[in-house]
Amino acid sequence: MHVHFKVHGTGKKNLHGDGIALWYTRDRLVPGPVFGSKDNFHGLAIFLDTYPNDETTERVFPYISVMVNNGSLSYDHSKDGRWTELAGCTADFRNRDHDTFLAVRYSRGRLTVMTDLEDKNEWKNCIDITGVRLPTGYYFGASAGTGDLSDNHDIISMKLFQLMVEHTPDEESIDWTKIEPSVNFLKSPKDNVDDPTGNFRSGPLTGWRVFLLLLCALLGIVVCAVVGAVVFQKRQERNKRFY
Repeated sequence: MHVHFKVHGTGKKNLHGDGIALWYTRDRLVPGPVFGSKDNFHGLAIFLDTYPNDETTERVFPYISVMVNNGSLSYDHSKDGRWTELAGCTADFRNRDHDTFLAVRYSRGRLTVMTDLEDKNEWKNCIDITGVRLPTGYYFGASAGTGDLSDNHDIISMKLFQLMVEHTPDEESIDWTKIEPSVNFLKSPKDNVDDPTGNFRSGPLTGWRVFLLLLCALLGIVVCAVVGAVVFQKRQERNKRFY
């Protein structure tokens, strides 16, 4: 999907918001609190967020993020969706003097999001994650919200392209209209910690991580002690032979 869009306004500093959402969901758009659409949706959402609601965040806005939901998750505006975000990047798409574009590609469980914001006719990688499972037959859509602020959110065009992909016999036997939206993630998105670059670094140390670190430190001390004792003993033997 190629999206030609424009976000612009006269609000300075943080006096603008909130942004655009692109949807691939089970239900048609229903007005709600998540960038103009309902919460607890089924499917995929891509948020082009222009306003930092979390004053403690280290993220640089505007910010693009991705969320996959099976209806059980709620988008937390106060934290800019950090707890349910799968991946994201900083993207300076607001108030540009030229055309701005977004490309979303989904193929065999791999979801990529790219931007063209520099008027160079070149795609720049923003998001690339694997293990994403999305059913067929959902609705594409877009919405926007301003909250108590204001801004202009223009969708100029949305172009959809079908990808020709070879499937394995096992994949061919799956009824893709009935699978639940999900992501096979090695760790929970809640472990993500903000990084000013828009990437993620490791989250806080959990109990088992602390245990492993202490165990490694203890083993290191034991090894150092053994090596030190052997070296000391050899030096003592040399001194005895010398005298």
